[in-house]
Amino acid sequence: MGRRSDHSRSELETLILDAGSGLVAEVGLSGFSAREVARRIGYSIGTIHNVHGTADRLIAAINTRSFGLWAAYLEERLAAGDGDRIAALVDGYFGFAREHTHLWTAIYDHRLPPDMNLSEADETGRGLLTKIVVQEVAGALGRPIDDAVVALARSLIATVHGHCAFAISGAWELMGEAAPEAAALARVRETLAAAGG
Repeated sequence: MGRRSDHSRSELETLILDAGSGLVAEVGLSGFSAREVARRIGYSIGTIHNVHGTADRLIAAINTRSFGLWAAYLEERLAAGDGDRIAALVDGYFGFAREHTHLWTAIYDHRLPPDMNLSEADETGRGLLTKIVVQEVAGALGRPIDDAVVALARSLIATVHGHCAFAISGAWELMGEAAPEAAALARVRETLAAAGG
């Protein structure tokens, strides 16, 4: 394919991320190909590398975008909830994973090479989700955000994630658990109650 110059660099970044996210949403990380992304936007694979450097960096950027979508999804669930904000958080965790399974699993399935770090923008974008949970946990406990609240929020995320990952994979069903989301919410409530919430 010949060289093109129809778009600015920022426009190319958006085109590439749109196409890349769309591809991951369709086929998952295992079916992802930077070459297919290039084909979909009508540019050469060299353009992808010029903008993102490597396929790993592109996947990292796609996953950061997914974190942003997920954070917005949680905010919507919190805004639409009946006042039970912890239930809305758990529902938002499971809901995003169910509705965007390939994007959700790509977040956890992709690993950067050992010599490659996330960019500052990626770190910031990915932190939005945890920030929401930390704020809600602090609110549920009636405490200011401190290191203990942040640590508890991370543990609660891990608890809900485990339940959600088992639900998405079908492992809960094999173990006879019919309501993994309710089980996750119960564990979160127990932990918060033990912490004084």
